[in-house]
Amino acid sequence: MAANQDATPILAAEAQPELTQAEIDQRVFDLYDEYCHGRIDRREFLARAAAVTAGGLAMAQALLPRYARAQTVSSTDQRIKTQYVTYPSPGGTSGTMRGYLVQPSGAGPFPAVLVIHENRGLNPYIEDVARRAAAEGFLALAPDGLSPVGGYPGNDDDGRRLQAGLDQGKLRTDMVNSARFLKAHALSTGKLGVTGFCWGGGVANFLAVTLGPDLAAGVPFYGAAAETARVKEIKAPLLIHYAENDERINAMWPAFEAALNAAGVPHEMHKYPGTQHGFHNNSTPRYREASAKLAWERTIAFFKEHLS
Repeated sequence: MAANQDATPILAAEAQPELTQAEIDQRVFDLYDEYCHGRIDRREFLARAAAVTAGGLAMAQALLPRYARAQTVSSTDQRIKTQYVTYPSPGGTSGTMRGYLVQPSGAGPFPAVLVIHENRGLNPYIEDVARRAAAEGFLALAPDGLSPVGGYPGNDDDGRRLQAGLDQGKLRTDMVNSARFLKAHALSTGKLGVTGFCWGGGVANFLAVTLGPDLAAGVPFYGAAAETARVKEIKAPLLIHYAENDERINAMWPAFEAALNAAGVPHEMHKYPGTQHGFHNNSTPRYREASAKLAWERTIAFFKEHLS
């Protein structure tokens, strides 16, 4: 039996074609969204993209992440100090968690920000986001929800499969425990914010409900809305980022907005024109530089306002 029976060729990362967002058909973006969220596998994504339009395979290949691009703050940057830490997580997947802790240089204490990954574990992009937050003066922790099953495996396909196979309730408990660990950390002021992306955006909303007054600010990026009946439990102000072309997530906004208004939760929402789900992730052509930078500037300003 051949080692790889996949009839659709998969190019090495370094051989992926260089295409801009404007050169990629929206139908391929839509298929990539299905692939990223585990509704189709890699083989089906590539095959369907090849069938939907001329050059579709090249477009699909261009969307696969290149994490070397994602680094904007080096782990050796003099403004920060990085380390991996382990901590208890009672009721979670294994009772123990591991995360990437990044502190600003100096003695501290520092306001704290939890950075929650997408649906595939702690990949290099999310580690870089933690470093970006620390470079702005925050003690940042990026937990790896896959740490109880060996950690992020080095590629998103395996990471996605591993994360989908976990007990989702226990995985959320691991994120709650991560938030509490960071809030109580010796280098933390006790003022806690949370941000997250895609799956992590939904968890940021979940944590806003679950932590109540223990959370000082929440910034979900294109995340699933909090459970409507529990929105009244949110005590932290929210800064909510959406992509324009993100039908599944955006469809949740009207009910979420109504519940936030009814509960008197301070919030602001920004929807970024011409963007795709994942526009902040600078490892693929879904990245929209101007919108990503504006969203991040707003995020940092929001945290500085509410965590000081």
